[in-house]
Amino acid sequence: MLNFTFHNPTRIHFGNGQIQAIAKEIPEDAKVLVLYGGGSIKSNGVYDQVIAALGDRAVFEFSGIEPNPSYDTLVKSLPIIRDNKVDYLLAVGGGSVVDGTKFIAGAALFEGDDPWDIIAKQQRIKQALPIGVVLTLPATGSESNIGAVVTRNGNKLPFSSALVRPKFAVLDPAVTLTLSDRQVGNGVVDAFVHTMEQYLTYNVNGKLQDRFAEGILQTLIEEGPKALAAKTKEDLDIRANIMWSATMALNGLIGSGVPQDWATHMIGHELTGSHNIDHARTLSIVLPAVMKVRREAKREKLLQYAERVWQVTDGSDEEKIDRAISLTEDFFEKMGVPTRLSHVDLNASHLDELITKLTEHGMVKLGEKRDITPKISREILETAL
Repeated sequence: MLNFTFHNPTRIHFGNGQIQAIAKEIPEDAKVLVLYGGGSIKSNGVYDQVIAALGDRAVFEFSGIEPNPSYDTLVKSLPIIRDNKVDYLLAVGGGSVVDGTKFIAGAALFEGDDPWDIIAKQQRIKQALPIGVVLTLPATGSESNIGAVVTRNGNKLPFSSALVRPKFAVLDPAVTLTLSDRQVGNGVVDAFVHTMEQYLTYNVNGKLQDRFAEGILQTLIEEGPKALAAKTKEDLDIRANIMWSATMALNGLIGSGVPQDWATHMIGHELTGSHNIDHARTLSIVLPAVMKVRREAKREKLLQYAERVWQVTDGSDEEKIDRAISLTEDFFEKMGVPTRLSHVDLNASHLDELITKLTEHGMVKLGEKRDITPKISREILETAL
């Protein structure tokens, strides 16, 4: 097992009716900016619960944070924060709203000339506004980690800082019942691939991390399709297991002391940035291709994945790996997401652009061993056609 330091101070309030916990988390004299997306929180009752919990605090609002949050949208919040002396941010939404709020938290107190430098130049955030989260779409795990992704001019780029980790997060499975099938499918697949990027690498004898990861994967495989089935999609226990799995997939626990990959994500970001494809749908396209192209580098863990997660124990090693990859693709299809570039109307003519973008963004040494070059990334994309 590799050396590591694990520290996750985000307080989680999990369960039905927990939005009221906001009242004890945010100081009574705080000036709060509530940030959200397209306004669905006003039709599903979440907004009313949030405002009730905030009580007599000074509350301001910023809406319109879109999927794959745009820098140009996010910076419009900064005058509101400055003019009203806002000192607490409350993100109410899914991963994109939380990611956008993280950027705003750092940008509001950024000492440099251009907040974009936080991302483009990876300038260090020295101070940030505190963040709370009411999660409405389980997927990214952003509600209790230090990372975020922001898009500008077709470039989807990550940043991270311990200072933008949310202070608390409310996870009420009941609020997910109004999500569309597409949102549910995307969320399950996003959490699944987050787990795979920390699990499907090489063995360092991190037994507990592996078994945590396998438990998350099996839970998502079992519960994900049920959340789309007419007879069970209203089941709160199913939604609760999915919600908790998504948080645990990327809160730092399963990645502690083990190598991590993230090539699937970096390649996927270019698909989103260039073609506006849902984040999870880029992952469902790219991951199976990564598994096929990198099967020798990942052989030991692929076999473990086949045997422990899918219970594939018969046949040769090659047959087990083939079956595990096939079952993964089948699972993605059950969740209603694509597994080929052709499924999103892309073909070989689009590959040069994607490889150019990867290179421009410095994504030239990807993977757990940093040996996935642009040439190998092209092979992955060709395999995904």
